[in-house]
Amino acid sequence: MNLKKYFVRALHRLQKGPGYTYKELLVWYCDNTNTHGPKRIIKEGPKKKFIWFFLTLLFASLVFWQWGILINTYLSYNVTSSLSIGFKTMKFPAVTVCNANPFKYSKVKHLLKELDRLIEAALERILQPTSGNSSENISPPLDLELWNQIPLVLIDEHDKDNPIILDIFERNQTSVGNETVAENKATVGNETSMGNETTAAPAPTNTTSEEKKYKLAVKLCSQQGSDNCTYRNFSSAAQAVSEWYILQSTSILSKVPLQERIRMGYQAEDMILACLYGAEPCNYKNFTQIYHPDHGNCYIFNWGMDEEALNSSNPGAEFGLKLILDISQQDYIPYLSSAAGARLMLHQQKSFPFLKDQGIYAMAGTETSISVLVDELERMGYPYSDCTMNGSDVPVKNLYSQYNTSYSIQACLRSCFQNDMMEICGCGHYMFPLPEGVNYCNNEDYPGWAYCYSSLRSSIRHRQICIDSCKETCNDTQYKMTISMADWPSEASEDWIFHILSYERDMSTNVTLDRNGIIKLNIYFQEYNYRTISESAATTIVWLLSSLGGQFGFWMGGSVLCLIEFGEIIIDSLWITVIHLISWCKGLKQKRAQARYPDAPPTVSELVEAHTNLGFQHEDVGALPRDEALPPEPGTPPPNYDSLRVQPLDILGPDSDAD
Repeated sequence: MNLKKYFVRALHRLQKGPGYTYKELLVWYCDNTNTHGPKRIIKEGPKKKFIWFFLTLLFASLVFWQWGILINTYLSYNVTSSLSIGFKTMKFPAVTVCNANPFKYSKVKHLLKELDRLIEAALERILQPTSGNSSENISPPLDLELWNQIPLVLIDEHDKDNPIILDIFERNQTSVGNETVAENKATVGNETSMGNETTAAPAPTNTTSEEKKYKLAVKLCSQQGSDNCTYRNFSSAAQAVSEWYILQSTSILSKVPLQERIRMGYQAEDMILACLYGAEPCNYKNFTQIYHPDHGNCYIFNWGMDEEALNSSNPGAEFGLKLILDISQQDYIPYLSSAAGARLMLHQQKSFPFLKDQGIYAMAGTETSISVLVDELERMGYPYSDCTMNGSDVPVKNLYSQYNTSYSIQACLRSCFQNDMMEICGCGHYMFPLPEGVNYCNNEDYPGWAYCYSSLRSSIRHRQICIDSCKETCNDTQYKMTISMADWPSEASEDWIFHILSYERDMSTNVTLDRNGIIKLNIYFQEYNYRTISESAATTIVWLLSSLGGQFGFWMGGSVLCLIEFGEIIIDSLWITVIHLISWCKGLKQKRAQARYPDAPPTVSELVEAHTNLGFQHEDVGALPRDEALPPEPGTPPPNYDSLRVQPLDILGPDSDAD
């Protein structure tokens, strides 16, 4: 009970001035607030009071509307980009160089022998068809089992509503409907599915361009001999042959151990003939070797894995990296690599080089100069953008972490595709890293892998899932390159240069090098000015507070103190609510007491008499009928001491501060 009294008194002490009703509180607030509008409401006449009430309500609505816009703008977390130019000594980028051809043909020929015989025979039938051409006339016989796993077919489109599939290696020629297959050159292409298939060889006839209605396509089936097939046709037979050869060679090379593939590639001591960084000589031992599925053995200069990254002392060609490479073009795989040259890429230290996406070619027989400018990108993280610092918050398992390289969005996208490939197709693609316990796809163990791979690669849904799952890095360094080329060596100097380089490589006095296999590279900083493109928050908490205060002051003439006053009236209204709630509870308690004791409670004297005089009975009129009267009770009751009357314990009223 003392606690309740203290609580009520505390409420009374805190509640000073406004009164004890909501109306008194509102009048007190309007009369004492520093906001201009409410004062005029209670001080003006009826007409002006209505006008000022309307204006105050209107401007208050405008304030809350503007506040909503400002808060929504702040919560959108927009950013602004700023460009700054700095000057400093910079780290020389990591330089990755590869051969455009992944393997030496002389070392891999035994694996691709049957595949080469198949494609040569197919090209012969496509380009020079004769009625006697067939696989049985070739000695030794072709391995048609390898061909039938992923065959090349001709699609006759003379009747576009009913296209016919023609097998290249079928002996007899047949006509379909009223039309005879007469031409066998591919023209237009896309990926389609066919239902009608007829095995017929193309007939050798000189035809006009209007009669050329054939497409060369790659036939991909979910299982060998299955009717669930798709046909990838191309606009040129050269594209179809290259795609077919890549799929078949991928199946063959995926079964070769990694160390054997490295041995069949180009070795650093054979490929890197000369190296100079600034004024310091270097050689192939200063490069780190990695195996890249697209380009075989690649070599990285200044990768920063084992040693500290090198700094560039000055800009200009004299202070950069100079290389002379031998690509041995005469040992290229004829159907796998149609481009000749070196593939190179500039990237950050400890990052994996994705040469297929970001690399450039250097042409044989030229001196290629690459001047570099540096752009540093600094993105803001969550909630301003969905970027990542190190990839730890990306749900995709990074398969390139086995190289101990940093996270990149290219690594994430390829890892995501490989994970989908393993989940859907049951095997991994040869071009991407493979986790432990999973095998690479090949035609023998996974006959339908090419069909599954083609469907997955063309699936927009799976591609979008990977794009949504991967994130950009928050900090990135980009190298902008300016490339220039010149013939090298010149006709006047090629004799002595080739003699010296041949002797240094082969210890031979004969010239073993030629213009078709030599590349010279110059890589250097164009200038030491670097650009930093950084993001900053377009709206900050300071901007939000100043904008909110500006709108409040403009429309209502208020300030932070006015907001405090408004907070005070809310607290006062809460106190009044609590007081009313306590009064309501007190009234409810009194009603319950009255229901229990309809009359006044017995006095002390009555209680004492009832205790000492057993014959004494307290009058309880409500308990007897109204027409009955109690007989007189013997004995004289003690005096009625009203001062000792026991009253019910009530909570003090609001204005009782005597205690």
